[in-house]
Amino acid sequence: MRLRHCNALAMMDDGTTGTQDYDERTTINDLRKEEIMSELRDGLLRLKSNLVEVIRGKEGVIDQLLIALLADGHILIEDVPGTGKTTLAKALAVSLTAGFSRIQFTPDLLPTDIIGGMVYSSADGSFTFRPGPIHANIVLVDEINRASPRTQSALLEAMSERQVTIEGETRFLPSPFWVVATQNPIEHNGTYPLPEAQLDRFSMRISLGYPEHQYEVQLLNDQEFVHPLSKVTAVMDTALLASIQQEVKKVEVEASVLDYIVRLVGKTRKDERLRLGASPRGALDLRRCAQAAAFLDDRNAVRPSDVQRFAVPVLAHRLIVEVKAKHSGLTGEMVVEEIVKSESVPA
Repeated sequence: MRLRHCNALAMMDDGTTGTQDYDERTTINDLRKEEIMSELRDGLLRLKSNLVEVIRGKEGVIDQLLIALLADGHILIEDVPGTGKTTLAKALAVSLTAGFSRIQFTPDLLPTDIIGGMVYSSADGSFTFRPGPIHANIVLVDEINRASPRTQSALLEAMSERQVTIEGETRFLPSPFWVVATQNPIEHNGTYPLPEAQLDRFSMRISLGYPEHQYEVQLLNDQEFVHPLSKVTAVMDTALLASIQQEVKKVEVEASVLDYIVRLVGKTRKDERLRLGASPRGALDLRRCAQAAAFLDDRNAVRPSDVQRFAVPVLAHRLIVEVKAKHSGLTGEMVVEEIVKSESVPA
């Protein structure tokens, strides 16, 4: 084999240098990446547009819902009846070409009604597995605090590990898997407060609140003949959603921002007004939600403001306020807000 040597870069057969060829490939790859990212963001815009058409005047809450979805974290929607909790969750499910199921929690609901169980066949004497409604991509759990603690616990393994164990056999849930739960914080008769372990598995707790005057008038006009939900069509499939979730994980988080997250979470554990502070899972969820917020804003790095913005919805529901402080009117939201204001922010 004859070798050629030159002092400059090796020439290619077409007369171009190896560096030129590499630069061209890099440019093509960069353009392709930009096209992919543009496709992902267009999908998000279509998804948000669907939700805005159904729930008027709540773009901030819709952003929170989308960020929880992109962060691959379950979400708890807590508000009074009639504000659109279930409608928002259903609109999201319809907008995605994903398996969807709804579970209405009641006091007589059993764990097997959720995860499924073995069913006996009298024809051949065999048992076959019949999956429950938990075996879907998006699971809407309506009025989650109306079921007994035993039934609520059926969600723990599913939400944390994306699997269920039935008759000693582990069965994996479809991917992506996302739980959207609703509850009414006002009514307490016939309800069972969610245990700390259950609350900790929700990445975020949000509230819709009542619409402003002009949006409520628009709501009346929207539903004069048909419900806007009937016009919603699927605009994103699970493959595209999974791609976006992977891109969210690539958003850069500087060491100083990670340190800031840990300091905020750590302060909740030292606050004497709290019986229980935020867990390490809370820190993980705060980091992931901040990444999702940056991605949604078309940025490739997390800012401290992203962390501050989601500290309350991500951390507050995990805190347990001491009885005396609670009777004085103190809430978890107030504690987190104080911590965010007092803690030094990285430059």
